[in-house]
Amino acid sequence: MGEEKTPVTLKTILIGNSGVGKSSVMNRYVDNRFTNMYRATIGTDFFSKAVRINGNTVTLQIWDTAGTERFQSLGTPLYRGSQCCMLVFDVTSLTSFSALEMWRKEFLVQGEPQDPEDFPFIVLGNKTDLSNREVSRRKAMQWCEEIGAEYFEGSAKEDLDMEKPFLRAAELGLQQYKKHTLENTGHFQITCEQPRETRNTCEC
Repeated sequence: MGEEKTPVTLKTILIGNSGVGKSSVMNRYVDNRFTNMYRATIGTDFFSKAVRINGNTVTLQIWDTAGTERFQSLGTPLYRGSQCCMLVFDVTSLTSFSALEMWRKEFLVQGEPQDPEDFPFIVLGNKTDLSNREVSRRKAMQWCEEIGAEYFEGSAKEDLDMEKPFLRAAELGLQQYKKHTLENTGHFQITCEQPRETRNTCEC
């Protein structure tokens, strides 16, 4: 009988200012749904979704966090254990884009990744369906090059390019998982079992 394989769960956390569409992005990707009714995230919310990477199935656990100062104190326990961080901004709001550096630094301090220099960040510009754009693709990509992040943009409302950033987050997260699992245990295994999609909320 072969050795039992340990299921792999990859944690990706979405951070950014309130109102940029983090919940909409997550809901569009996981459930393919969108609502125009805005409801601020209270505390945290997360989904788990099965993702295929190079023929293997892993569980991508996507955490949506509140983007208001009231809940920033929750960041310390929530950021830890992440394999990838997705910085989300609204392309029609220069303020939300400018705040990403603050969010990135906060994650590195509070999340305490094992290898900060090599930790994967993905930057996602949302609301590209709107015409009053304040942040150009070129400007966003230039900043991403400076910090070593990968850039994606799209629209949760119109379902434009919402899958690509999450699949890339899963790929980068798996690389992190393999790297640190090998460093800590000397071996790595992956399961091909199909996890069920789940949703959990925390209103702290």
